[in-house]
Amino acid sequence: MSEVQIQAGRAVLSGNLTIPENAVALVLFAHGSGSSRHSPRNQFVARTLNDARLGTLLFDLLTQEEEAADVRTREHRFNIGLLAERLVQATRWAKQREQTRDSRLGYFGSSTGGGAALVAAADIPKDVGAVVSRGGRPDLTGDALPKVQAPTLLIVGGNDDIVIELNERARDQMRCEVKLEIVPGATHLFEEPGALEKVAKLASDWFASHIGAKSAS
Repeated sequence: MSEVQIQAGRAVLSGNLTIPENAVALVLFAHGSGSSRHSPRNQFVARTLNDARLGTLLFDLLTQEEEAADVRTREHRFNIGLLAERLVQATRWAKQREQTRDSRLGYFGSSTGGGAALVAAADIPKDVGAVVSRGGRPDLTGDALPKVQAPTLLIVGGNDDIVIELNERARDQMRCEVKLEIVPGATHLFEEPGALEKVAKLASDWFASHIGAKSAS
Protein backbone atom coordinates (compact mmCIF):
# COMPACT_ATOMS: atom_id res chain seq x y z
CA MET A 1 0.00 0.00 0.00
CA SER A 2 1.21 3.49 -0.80
CA GLU A 3 0.03 6.85 0.51
CA VAL A 4 -1.01 9.17 -2.31
CA GLN A 5 -2.19 12.75 -2.70
CA ILE A 6 -4.93 13.42 -5.25
CA GLN A 7 -5.39 16.88 -6.72
CA ALA A 8 -9.12 17.58 -7.01
CA GLY A 9 -9.54 21.14 -8.20
CA ARG A 10 -8.26 23.31 -5.36
CA ALA A 11 -8.51 20.45 -2.89
CA VAL A 12 -5.84 17.86 -2.16
CA LEU A 13 -7.24 14.53 -0.99
CA SER A 14 -5.30 11.86 0.87
CA GLY A 15 -5.57 8.27 -0.29
CA ASN A 16 -4.26 4.73 0.11
CA LEU A 17 -3.45 2.92 -3.14
CA THR A 18 -2.92 -0.84 -3.18
CA ILE A 19 -1.95 -2.64 -6.40
CA PRO A 20 -1.58 -6.41 -5.96
CA GLU A 21 0.82 -8.35 -8.17
CA ASN A 22 -0.81 -9.07 -11.54
CA ALA A 23 -3.71 -6.77 -10.72
CA VAL A 24 -6.50 -6.99 -13.29
CA ALA A 25 -8.41 -3.79 -12.45
CA LEU A 26 -8.72 -0.89 -9.99
CA VAL A 27 -11.66 -0.16 -7.67
CA LEU A 28 -12.12 3.35 -6.26
CA PHE A 29 -13.94 3.56 -2.92
CA ALA A 30 -16.41 6.30 -1.98
CA HIS A 31 -17.05 6.27 1.77
CA GLY A 32 -20.24 7.24 3.55
CA SER A 33 -21.05 10.40 5.48
CA GLY A 34 -18.84 11.14 8.45
CA SER A 35 -16.33 8.47 7.37
CA SER A 36 -12.94 8.45 5.63
CA ARG A 37 -10.43 6.22 3.88
CA HIS A 38 -9.83 4.66 7.32
CA SER A 39 -13.32 3.09 7.40
CA PRO A 40 -12.74 -0.42 8.82
CA ARG A 41 -15.63 -1.81 6.76
CA ASN A 42 -14.26 -0.45 3.49
CA GLN A 43 -10.76 -1.58 4.40
CA PHE A 44 -12.10 -5.10 5.00
CA VAL A 45 -13.81 -5.14 1.59
CA ALA A 46 -10.66 -3.72 -0.02
CA ARG A 47 -8.52 -6.56 1.37
CA THR A 48 -10.94 -9.09 -0.11
CA LEU A 49 -10.71 -7.35 -3.49
CA ASN A 50 -6.91 -7.29 -3.25
CA ASP A 51 -6.95 -11.06 -2.70
CA ALA A 52 -8.90 -11.31 -5.98
CA ARG A 53 -6.14 -9.38 -7.82
CA LEU A 54 -8.12 -6.14 -7.83
CA GLY A 55 -6.30 -2.92 -7.01
CA THR A 56 -7.99 -0.51 -4.60
CA LEU A 57 -7.92 3.24 -3.99
CA LEU A 58 -9.42 4.37 -0.69
CA PHE A 59 -9.35 8.15 -0.38
CA ASP A 60 -10.93 10.94 1.63
CA LEU A 61 -13.74 12.65 -0.26
CA LEU A 62 -13.28 15.74 1.94
CA THR A 63 -10.18 17.66 3.03
CA GLN A 64 -9.37 17.88 6.74
CA GLU A 65 -10.75 21.43 6.82
CA GLU A 66 -13.97 20.38 5.08
CA GLU A 67 -14.33 17.41 7.39
CA ALA A 68 -13.90 19.61 10.47
CA ALA A 69 -16.56 21.99 9.17
CA ASP A 70 -18.86 19.11 8.31
CA VAL A 71 -18.70 17.76 11.87
CA ARG A 72 -20.19 21.06 13.02
CA THR A 73 -22.54 21.91 10.16
CA ARG A 74 -23.10 18.65 8.20
CA GLU A 75 -22.90 20.86 5.11
CA HIS A 76 -20.88 18.47 2.96
CA ARG A 77 -21.92 14.92 3.83
CA PHE A 78 -25.13 15.03 1.78
CA ASN A 79 -23.68 17.18 -1.00
CA ILE A 80 -23.72 14.34 -3.52
CA GLY A 81 -22.68 16.67 -6.36
CA LEU A 82 -19.48 17.60 -4.53
CA LEU A 83 -18.72 14.02 -3.51
CA ALA A 84 -19.32 12.74 -7.05
CA GLU A 85 -17.06 15.44 -8.49
CA ARG A 86 -14.29 14.36 -6.10
CA LEU A 87 -14.72 10.79 -7.32
CA VAL A 88 -14.52 11.95 -10.93
CA GLN A 89 -11.32 13.87 -10.12
CA ALA A 90 -9.83 10.79 -8.46
CA THR A 91 -10.74 8.76 -11.55
CA ARG A 92 -8.93 11.24 -13.78
CA TRP A 93 -5.93 11.08 -11.43
CA ALA A 94 -5.87 7.28 -11.73
CA LYS A 95 -6.17 7.48 -15.52
CA GLN A 96 -3.09 9.74 -15.64
CA ARG A 97 -0.91 7.70 -13.29
CA GLU A 98 1.45 5.29 -15.01
CA GLN A 99 0.72 2.49 -12.53
CA THR A 100 -3.05 2.59 -13.07
CA ARG A 101 -3.74 4.40 -16.35
CA ASP A 102 -4.38 1.17 -18.30
CA SER A 103 -6.54 -0.44 -15.60
CA ARG A 104 -10.25 -0.99 -16.03
CA LEU A 105 -12.03 0.92 -13.28
CA GLY A 106 -14.90 0.26 -10.90
CA TYR A 107 -16.55 2.08 -7.99
CA PHE A 108 -17.47 0.75 -4.55
CA GLY A 109 -19.70 3.22 -2.70
CA SER A 110 -21.13 3.06 0.82
CA SER A 111 -24.20 4.95 2.08
CA THR A 112 -24.00 8.48 0.64
CA GLY A 113 -20.86 7.34 -1.18
CA GLY A 114 -23.06 4.88 -3.04
CA GLY A 115 -25.10 7.80 -4.33
CA ALA A 116 -21.93 9.66 -5.29
CA ALA A 117 -20.60 6.59 -7.14
CA LEU A 118 -23.76 6.36 -9.24
CA VAL A 119 -23.68 10.07 -10.12
CA ALA A 120 -19.99 9.88 -11.06
CA ALA A 121 -20.59 6.76 -13.14
CA ALA A 122 -23.34 8.60 -15.01
CA ASP A 123 -21.02 11.58 -15.59
CA ILE A 124 -18.10 9.61 -17.06
CA PRO A 125 -19.64 6.40 -18.44
CA LYS A 126 -16.67 5.53 -20.66
CA ASP A 127 -14.32 5.36 -17.67
CA VAL A 128 -16.37 3.23 -15.26
CA GLY A 129 -16.85 -0.48 -15.91
CA ALA A 130 -18.80 -1.55 -12.82
CA VAL A 131 -20.40 -0.15 -9.67
CA VAL A 132 -21.15 -1.78 -6.31
CA SER A 133 -23.21 0.08 -3.72
CA ARG A 134 -23.30 -1.06 -0.06
CA GLY A 135 -26.29 0.29 1.85
CA GLY A 136 -26.33 3.11 -0.70
CA ARG A 137 -28.52 6.17 -0.95
CA PRO A 138 -29.58 6.23 -4.61
CA ASP A 139 -32.46 8.54 -3.66
CA LEU A 140 -29.90 11.36 -3.46
CA THR A 141 -28.73 11.04 -7.07
CA GLY A 142 -31.22 13.38 -8.75
CA ASP A 143 -31.82 12.37 -12.36
CA ALA A 144 -28.59 10.33 -12.71
CA LEU A 145 -29.98 6.80 -12.34
CA PRO A 146 -31.28 6.26 -15.91
CA LYS A 147 -27.95 7.59 -17.24
CA VAL A 148 -25.78 5.00 -15.49
CA GLN A 149 -24.32 2.58 -18.03
CA ALA A 150 -21.99 0.55 -15.81
CA PRO A 151 -23.30 -2.81 -14.56
CA THR A 152 -24.44 -2.07 -11.01
CA LEU A 153 -24.83 -4.26 -7.91
CA LEU A 154 -26.95 -2.84 -5.09
CA ILE A 155 -26.28 -4.57 -1.73
CA VAL A 156 -28.64 -3.88 1.17
CA GLY A 157 -29.06 -5.41 4.61
CA GLY A 158 -32.21 -7.49 5.06
CA ASN A 159 -33.19 -5.53 8.18
CA ASP A 160 -32.52 -2.12 6.60
CA ASP A 161 -36.13 -1.68 5.51
CA ILE A 162 -36.11 1.94 4.37
CA VAL A 163 -32.92 1.54 2.37
CA ILE A 164 -34.26 -1.65 0.77
CA GLU A 165 -37.22 0.36 -0.52
CA LEU A 166 -34.95 3.16 -1.78
CA ASN A 167 -32.78 0.66 -3.67
CA GLU A 168 -35.78 -1.17 -5.12
CA ARG A 169 -37.01 2.13 -6.54
CA ALA A 170 -33.53 2.85 -7.91
CA ARG A 171 -33.29 -0.55 -9.57
CA ASP A 172 -36.59 0.10 -11.33
CA GLN A 173 -35.32 3.43 -12.70
CA MET A 174 -32.01 2.12 -14.01
CA ARG A 175 -31.58 0.99 -17.63
CA CYS A 176 -28.19 -0.72 -17.32
CA GLU A 177 -27.52 -4.22 -16.02
CA VAL A 178 -28.54 -3.96 -12.36
CA LYS A 179 -28.96 -6.47 -9.55
CA LEU A 180 -30.24 -6.04 -6.00
CA GLU A 181 -28.73 -8.37 -3.39
CA ILE A 182 -30.27 -8.42 0.09
CA VAL A 183 -28.07 -9.85 2.88
CA PRO A 184 -30.43 -11.64 5.31
CA GLY A 185 -30.41 -10.42 8.91
CA ALA A 186 -28.02 -7.52 8.23
CA THR A 187 -28.57 -3.94 9.33
CA HIS A 188 -27.30 -0.78 7.64
CA LEU A 189 -23.66 -1.13 8.72
CA PHE A 190 -23.48 -4.92 8.18
CA GLU A 191 -22.08 -5.42 11.69
CA GLU A 192 -23.69 -8.83 12.19
CA PRO A 193 -21.44 -11.94 12.11
CA GLY A 194 -20.67 -12.89 8.52
CA ALA A 195 -22.58 -9.98 6.97
CA LEU A 196 -19.58 -7.95 5.83
CA GLU A 197 -17.89 -11.10 4.54
CA LYS A 198 -20.96 -11.66 2.37
CA VAL A 199 -20.76 -8.07 1.08
CA ALA A 200 -17.08 -8.46 0.26
CA LYS A 201 -17.63 -11.74 -1.61
CA LEU A 202 -20.55 -10.31 -3.61
CA ALA A 203 -18.50 -7.22 -4.52
CA SER A 204 -15.40 -9.24 -5.41
CA ASP A 205 -17.37 -11.54 -7.70
CA TRP A 206 -19.16 -8.61 -9.36
CA PHE A 207 -15.97 -6.72 -10.11
CA ALA A 208 -14.09 -9.83 -11.18
CA SER A 209 -16.77 -10.76 -13.69
CA HIS A 210 -17.28 -7.24 -15.08
CA ILE A 211 -13.89 -5.51 -15.03
CA GLY A 212 -11.41 -8.27 -14.18
CA ALA A 213 -10.44 -11.75 -15.25
CA LYS A 214 -13.24 -14.17 -14.53
CA SER A 215 -10.76 -16.46 -12.81
CA ALA A 216 -9.94 -13.70 -10.29
CA SER A 217 -12.88 -14.56 -8.06
